[in-house]
Amino acid sequence: MILRQMLNQSADLDRLFNALADPARRAMVERLSRGPAPVSELARPLPMSLPSAMQHLGVLEAAGLVRSKKTGRVRTCSIDREALSLAEQWINARRIEWEDRLDRLGDYLKTLEGDGDGPDR
Repeated sequence: MILRQMLNQSADLDRLFNALADPARRAMVERLSRGPAPVSELARPLPMSLPSAMQHLGVLEAAGLVRSKKTGRVRTCSIDREALSLAEQWINARRIEWEDRLDRLGDYLKTLEGDGDGPDR
């Protein structure tokens, strides 16, 4: 059960980071972080056609980063902050691991200095 959950989380992270790997999709996410927007507004600043922009939005939706709803002829997108939280948690866990490793290295180097085996002696 735990392994299945880890594999599911890994697949979710893979989709999330794949979606964020493209500059156009990151621009869309940045815009949506300020609030919901219609697809046409998200596509306007990008150097691509509206159908291409919609394909990028589809990738963001499949990754769970973006939700959209259609009202009449207008499709409005919004960001799903919980999906971004998954990426943030993963990155923070890596940061904590490296900080711990560097702290242990610092402690080890201090013991070397105390033994007189350091480069200054």
